[in-house]
Amino acid sequence: MSQIDVNNLLSQMRQLSLQTKPAEQSFTAAAPGQTDFSSLLKQSISSVADAQMDAGNQAASFERGDEGADLGRTMVAINKADLSLNTLTQVRNKLVDAYNNIMNMPV
Repeated sequence: MSQIDVNNLLSQMRQLSLQTKPAEQSFTAAAPGQTDFSSLLKQSISSVADAQMDAGNQAASFERGDEGADLGRTMVAINKADLSLNTLTQVRNKLVDAYNNIMNMPV
């Protein structure tokens, strides 16, 4: 690897790390008493709904042939929405299982 390739690679890594900083900050734990579980759950459901709406809008835009509609971005948005919905479904399943375990505990 030449010196130019190393510098190019390092600059790309720095750019990617700057792009991931906002995402990392959104996953940091909140201070105790600052956020309760219900608001976190509502926020997560809202985020999944927004991802679904964005994917639907991008897909419709691509189907209409709008200028600036990109197949790559559309597919990424659809996969992102699908993954977030599957994750939310798995969280719901775990919550229901935990509830059933608690309800079936002997007193």
